[in-house]
Amino acid sequence: MREIDLQKEALSEKERRNIEILDILRKRGPISRPDISRDMGINVVTISSCIDEFIKHNLVFEKSLDVSEGGRRPVLLDLNSKAGFVIGVGLNLMNMVGLLVDFKGNIITKTQVSRPKASVSEISESILEIVREILRRSKECASSIHGIGVGIAGLINKNDGSIHWPQKTGHYYTYATVDVPLKDLLEKEFNLPTLMENDATSACFGEYWLGLGDNYKNILYMFSGVGCGIMINGDLYRGAQGYAGEVAIYNYKEQDNFNCQSGNDCFLKRWDIDLGIVEDVRASLLRDTEKGEEFSRITQTAVENIDLKTVFTAARAQNVLALRALESAARRLGVKIAYLVNLLNPQIVVIGGGLEEAGDEFLRKVSSTVKEWAFRESAESLKVAYSQLRENTVALGAASLVMQRVFAQL
Repeated sequence: MREIDLQKEALSEKERRNIEILDILRKRGPISRPDISRDMGINVVTISSCIDEFIKHNLVFEKSLDVSEGGRRPVLLDLNSKAGFVIGVGLNLMNMVGLLVDFKGNIITKTQVSRPKASVSEISESILEIVREILRRSKECASSIHGIGVGIAGLINKNDGSIHWPQKTGHYYTYATVDVPLKDLLEKEFNLPTLMENDATSACFGEYWLGLGDNYKNILYMFSGVGCGIMINGDLYRGAQGYAGEVAIYNYKEQDNFNCQSGNDCFLKRWDIDLGIVEDVRASLLRDTEKGEEFSRITQTAVENIDLKTVFTAARAQNVLALRALESAARRLGVKIAYLVNLLNPQIVVIGGGLEEAGDEFLRKVSSTVKEWAFRESAESLKVAYSQLRENTVALGAASLVMQRVFAQL
């Protein structure tokens, strides 16, 4: 296995410098050593020393000369995107995506499956099969793959990679330590270092690294309404043990007594990952058989088989019940985001994980609700947007975190 510590959290000054150089090369290359030096405010001798190490490992190459302003023309540097590859796997609301990504974040190979609906064991097996499929389709790149990044739901222990997975049993949720050692399974089968990261945290980093551009350093990424990724001043915030970003409180012993006057609108309670949209639609269809027949006609789906994708299809066809359920969910999500905006004061809130398919009206309703409920000072310059990377966000974020570590640890 390649000697890269993907679970390492604290970065040295040298490692941070390596990552910053990588980011500049990725975004602005070809670029000269003096220009990198000016951007970073570090003397060119130090920059050259780092670059020489990158060139030695074939991660950076020198190319055509820049225009000189007098004296010797500076050599331009660029990232060798084909020097290495990373596998990223992301679990979304409606599917699971696997990607082979080069060092500039370009997608080389993609595979996806519908999200497994059963146990975490089945989700783990799906992740293993996705990696197997990517490797089957990428044999020519196999020797240059540096690691695997996995973005997955749950509370992830950064010390051993174990996952506390939320499972619903009847009316209640429980958090149990997953008995499938997924990180170990991946590393043993594929002989590649593996990084396990929370889905929302992975997505937040993916948007920052590849989607949003340079202007955003304080970001809140809402993975549905059940978890969020947090970036503060350009750094991911994970908390003391890596569990930050869970945006609900829950005690199964008290669940039946923990109610708000507005029922499902209680933003502190634990929500289903689909914001309760499917449950709302099913309840409405059972109450209104005429509209239920219309819904089934539009979607070609029986009531008992309705899922989030079905609701989005019906909404695009202007089905009243679907539109009503989405509006209610957008309002609930907006209230929760407003609380987090007051707490964290981000520049942008990104909504993703699959909710991008809900359409523009859903986003407008979330945004207007945030503005209504948050402090004006916190919300007046706030941007609320869908994920730029859409269904690839979690996988790209997990892969990009691995890329960072590869460069950092040279």
